[in-house]
Amino acid sequence: MFGVAGVALVAAACSDGGSNDNAASSSATSAKDSASGSTTTTSPTATTSAGATTVDCVLTPEMTEGPYYLDDQVIRRDVTEGKPGLPLQLDLTVADASSCTPIPGLMVEIWHADAAGSYSGFGAGGSTTTFLRGGQNADTDGKVQFNTIYPGWYQGRTVHIHVKVHDGNTVHTTQLFFDQSLTDQVFTKAPYQGHSGGTTNSQDNIYGGGGSSTTLKTTSSGDGYTGSLVLGVQR
Repeated sequence: MFGVAGVALVAAACSDGGSNDNAASSSATSAKDSASGSTTTTSPTATTSAGATTVDCVLTPEMTEGPYYLDDQVIRRDVTEGKPGLPLQLDLTVADASSCTPIPGLMVEIWHADAAGSYSGFGAGGSTTTFLRGGQNADTDGKVQFNTIYPGWYQGRTVHIHVKVHDGNTVHTTQLFFDQSLTDQVFTKAPYQGHSGGTTNSQDNIYGGGGSSTTLKTTSSGDGYTGSLVLGVQR
């Protein structure tokens, strides 16, 4: 069983470019913590005197875990369990918010809806299902990689992925989002087109609470996409 206390977290954008990357690689970034009112400012991507690589960091608010969290995630990289959808490789890096250097060993959990907007573990016959859920410990570079599918939507919510980062007994919970134009494109294809439309980013109250800073940087990869983000834990 994982811990439940909250911790501030930073979504950081690497400075290697890309169409959905947050553009902050050439100047310092400053953002206010909505919980504490404090402001954290970091330098552009650089190498410290000790040789450690750092990244730009943008402080983002804590987000609700929602009603579909299960406290018994399966430790695995591939969470698809045969669910249909466009492949999504999710690349996340956990870093220390004060220095933006990678942190190895922290547990990262994800869970999200399938193409039709349903979660495993809920609904008719759902109590025995575990699709599109999983957890991994960050490697020596602070990285985790999940093989999943592009999520669908359900009533009242835009497309998103739930994330928890466990640092001892302290847990940060947030949500990852996608560029709306990409979602519109994905939803013209099978198996999403029968469940297209729905709530957009601009209509989603949770996205409005900081989703622009936890929007994944996405690139095309084969028949699907790769989505990446650096998550900085305030320790």
